[in-house]
Parts: sequence; C-alpha cells; structure tokens
Amino acid sequence: MTEMKPGLCVLITNAFIKYWSGSELYVRDVAMELIKRSHKPVVYSPRIGKLADEFRIKSIPVVSDLNSLGVRPDLIHGQHHLETMTALAHFPDTPAVYFCHGWLPWEETPPLHPRILRYVTVSDALHDRLIYEIGIPAEKVTTILNSVNLERFRPRPPLPTHPKRALVFHSRATEANLLGIIQEACARSNIDVDAIGYNTDNATESPETLLGNYDIIFGVGRSALEGLATGTAVVCCGLEGAGPMVTTQNLPWLRSNNFGIRILDRPLTPEILSAEINRYDPLDARKVSEGVRAAAGLDSMVDQVLGVYSSTLDDWGKNLPRDSRAESMAFSAYLQGISGKFDLAMSERALANIQVGSLQRELSNLQTELSSLKAELGNTRNELANNRNELNNARSELGNARSELGNARNELGNARSELTDIQGRLTWRLYYRLTHISFIRNIYGMLASSIRRRRPQTKDERK
Repeated sequence: MTEMKPGLCVLITNAFIKYWSGSELYVRDVAMELIKRSHKPVVYSPRIGKLADEFRIKSIPVVSDLNSLGVRPDLIHGQHHLETMTALAHFPDTPAVYFCHGWLPWEETPPLHPRILRYVTVSDALHDRLIYEIGIPAEKVTTILNSVNLERFRPRPPLPTHPKRALVFHSRATEANLLGIIQEACARSNIDVDAIGYNTDNATESPETLLGNYDIIFGVGRSALEGLATGTAVVCCGLEGAGPMVTTQNLPWLRSNNFGIRILDRPLTPEILSAEINRYDPLDARKVSEGVRAAAGLDSMVDQVLGVYSSTLDDWGKNLPRDSRAESMAFSAYLQGISGKFDLAMSERALANIQVGSLQRELSNLQTELSSLKAELGNTRNELANNRNELNNARSELGNARSELGNARNELGNARSELTDIQGRLTWRLYYRLTHISFIRNIYGMLASSIRRRRPQTKDERK
C-alpha cells in the first residue's frame, strides 16, 4: 500500500445532508479531516438543507446535481446505495468504497458492483451482515469503528455520587416510545429527565455544549459515544430494545458493535432501565471515558479510512481489465431490486390507503356518535338545570312555610302568655269562682233574662 499523496479528490455520497444526525455528521467530520490533510472532498446528496450551509461555511463543497462537478473524482466514498450507484453510473472510470452505517434502514443496504472494490462497516454486527447475508467476500470488508471529535466533546467535571439529571439523546424518541419509559425509570430514583432530538422538537446543532450538564445519558451509536467521551454515565437503549450501562468490563464489546442493534437485546421496560441506573458508578464512568478518549479519536479513524482509500486506489492502479458487461449486469440487477422494492412500496401504499379509508369511515362513525352523545349530554344538562331550579323553588317555598310556621308558633305563644296573664288576675279568679257557685249562677241567669225583657225590642224582634 502506497502512502496517500495530498490533493486526492473524493466524492462522498449520502442520501441526506439536512439533519444533524448519524451519517450526515460522519460525512462532515471525515470531510473536514480530509481538508486538513490537503485533500479535496466533495459531498453529493440529492436532498440538501440547512446542514449543507454549515458544510459550505466550513469550505466543504456540496452538490445536489453531479453535473455540477467540473472534474472527475479520484475515488467515490459511497454511503447509501442509491446515491452510490448514481455516482458510479455518472463517473464510469472511478472506483468506489462503500461505507455501511446501519442494519435496518433500507438505504444502508450494500449494493454490488465491480467497481466497489472495498466495503467498510462501523461495527462487527454489520461486518457479519455483509459477509453472511449479502455474500461479499471477507477480504473486501473492513471494520472501522466510529469516532468522536475530542476537541469538540471535552471532559466534564467529576460526576456526583448520586445521579440527579439524565438526558435522552435520541433523534426518534417520543413520549409514546422511548422517552416515557425512561422517564418512569428515572422517577424511581428521583432523577430529572430532559430530551434532545428531532421528535422532541428540541434538536440541537451543538450537543457538545449540553452533554456535560447531565449525569446519565440514554442513547445508542454516535450519541452514546459522544456521551462517553464527555464523561457521563451512559445507558444504551433505543427503539429496538434496552442494553446495559457502559462499564469498563463491557466497553470493548459494546464499542465493537457501535452501541447498536446487536447489544439492544432486552425488552425496553422501566424495570430493566431502573436496574441499569442502579449500576451507576462515577469512578467507573470516568475510567470508561478515559478509555474512549484514548482509543476513539477522529484522527485515528480518518487514518484508517485513508488506509482503505489507498489500498483501493492501489488495486485500481494495477490496470486490471475492465468488464463493461459485468458492470451493466450489476446495474441491471440493482435496478431489478429497486423495482421490487417499489412494487412492495406500492403494495404497502395501496394497503395503507385501504386502511386509511377504513379508518376514515370509522372516524366518521365515531364523530357521528360523538355528536349524538354531545346532543344527549346537552339535553341531560338542560334537564338537570331544570331539576335544580325546581329544587331551589321547593327549598324557597319550604323556607317560607317554615317562616310562617315560626310566626304562628310565636303568635300562639304570645296568646298563651296573655291568657295565662289574664287568668292570673284577681277579677278573673273571682269571676271564675262566682260563676261556678250554683245559686249565684241561677241568680245571674234570672237577672239576665229580666234585663232582656225590659230592654226595648228591635224591629226584627217585634216581627
């Protein structure tokens, strides 16, 4: 392998240059290091956005149309199969190295083409996939583990004895999938939880300014590695499942698998995450961070990438006979595979449309039922209001009746008091006694009759 001469023009492809995540940031870091070493990277992506502006500020050329290139690149650094095959078709005399960053995303599927002379994976799991599932010869596959920019991600002060703050550092985390489970697990240890990522509407372009504020970080892949470099404790977890707290004992295994899918082998539950939180050890976390900073620097990774570039160009420089038919067949097979994916996508879309139609009908029925229930609720509320008015009126009438009864009782009491007073007087007692003596009562009756006879008669009495 010959030493890389300065001035190498490398075309780096990627499906997106829009978001601050994953392979986009890998492209940025590699391109910046290539510039520092006097090489000339050019980034191609048909879908560019705000991140492309940052690339250009850092003097990294970005194109969305390969016709914009005024020179033929010396090498294609391919990421994502569609963009890699597009570059191979546009530059028929340029060799390529394909970099595979993920297992599940369809765009990471490694393409097969005679001019892809080397394949690079970022983990042992992906290395195994390329050899045992895709059928790529082992001698063509190299694993270069991910790195971290040690100048950007500086060590934080020592961790506290007990964790107080945690960060969910995952672009796809939401309350419904990952975030809610982590919050429940942390609540058991009285740990406050924040989140950064696109699905939380709290994405950041500068995570290095935030990570040192937290004692535990929950994440995978690049996020986990950056957290470790900063000096925080890291629990590996993602949508695929839960992994362990990173320790000095499991660090080699976890890093060799990029803190990713192979190590996320347990259900994502509050109980499992709570058990990992209980493994928090600030002294061990510091040793882990020191190990990461010693072995996972960006400079070392780019040295390995340039080594793969060099061996690829060495092989290409041997002027081996080109097989144009093999290249045509490779493109044909690739397009057939794409067509099959499109058929599947169309079938899935048709099924989705059927499901959407069914859901829309169900929604319409539910809305009708809801309207009926709302009307019934309105009637019930009106009836309840009327009953309340009647009850209030009845209470008012009852109050008036009680007031009248009270007045009557007062009047009766007064009358009784007055009668008692009268009966207690001397005249009344004398009258009462006289009227109860029989001969006096008879005399009183005779006098009364005599008085009536002597009284002049009225007209009515004379008639």
